[in-house]
Amino acid sequence: VTALSTVGLLTDAAQIDGSVTFEGAEMIGANPAELRRVRGNDISFIFQEPMTSLNPLHSVERQITEALTLHQGLTGAPARARALELLEKVGIRDAESRLAAYPHQLSGGQRQRVMIAMALANGPKLLVADEPTTALDVTIQAQILELLADLKRAEGMSMLFITHDLNIVRRVADRVCVMQNGEIVEQGPTERVFTNPAHPYTRKLLAAEPHGQPDPVPETAPEVLRTDALRVWFPIQRGFLRKTVGHIKAVNDATLTLRAGETLGVVGESGSGKTTLALAVMRLIASQGGIHFDGQNIAGWRSGAMRALRRQMQIVFQDPFGSLSPRMTIAEIIAEGLGVHGVPTGRAPREVV
Repeated sequence: VTALSTVGLLTDAAQIDGSVTFEGAEMIGANPAELRRVRGNDISFIFQEPMTSLNPLHSVERQITEALTLHQGLTGAPARARALELLEKVGIRDAESRLAAYPHQLSGGQRQRVMIAMALANGPKLLVADEPTTALDVTIQAQILELLADLKRAEGMSMLFITHDLNIVRRVADRVCVMQNGEIVEQGPTERVFTNPAHPYTRKLLAAEPHGQPDPVPETAPEVLRTDALRVWFPIQRGFLRKTVGHIKAVNDATLTLRAGETLGVVGESGSGKTTLALAVMRLIASQGGIHFDGQNIAGWRSGAMRALRRQMQIVFQDPFGSLSPRMTIAEIIAEGLGVHGVPTGRAPREVV
């Protein structure tokens, strides 16, 4: 809320007092034309959920060039060249082909890189990063943080980094402000705040960090999941007749074992096949190879047989905004799953929810 108020992005219902100055100019109460000039030009935002921040109906190229056209008047080939340059700068592989892609065709890490490219399009002096890595896995999170640090140095810009993750603050911030109930209760150099916190709330946050190591899983623990040479290949089709000319090997001969009580981490860079592997294991996409769950090879099971197992196999998706129906209440969403699986409770449905 604090960051959005700096450039007039809050609704008219918000009552804003005080002062926000950018390069000596007062932002609170500035006229709309001045705010439009500053937004996306001098001050740019990277938002938390790229899937909901990017327009699903527009290609990557169109979304990046929109800012270039609005603030610099670039169109056509020059705008496309600049968009390509930005995608390469933020580490998008095969950048030229990605210009024609739509958000749903990109991985979470790739979408966040596109958001960063859009934010950098006009060479901002201040980059506001609002929880830019929350929806990303640890590997991609580290890559995005390193990318932002490199871009900050290369572009000579300032960065306001909003996060709830103390480890990220340690890595990226020169100074830190701690907020509680809308107020800044402590601020200062990062090293001082972390080593000698003055406010009780700051001390409480630091004390809440987990410590220690989990107990090891016994070697005798039963096997819950095993995959044998699991493959997920997507055909590359060309021409009028859509002839298959090759395959994208999203998952190629993946073999793994997971025992009861064990946590198996699957890490890799954006687009390496992590999510595809999970979807294949859950039998949500077609695959080849063995998938053994609780001693049964479920690779060839039909949807009716799989339904009985769904209560025992559950998945938490990366993007909650894309996973939860905007047309249903929270109670309806939770109750739907209980109803589908016929979960007996003996209590009123609302009480169970």
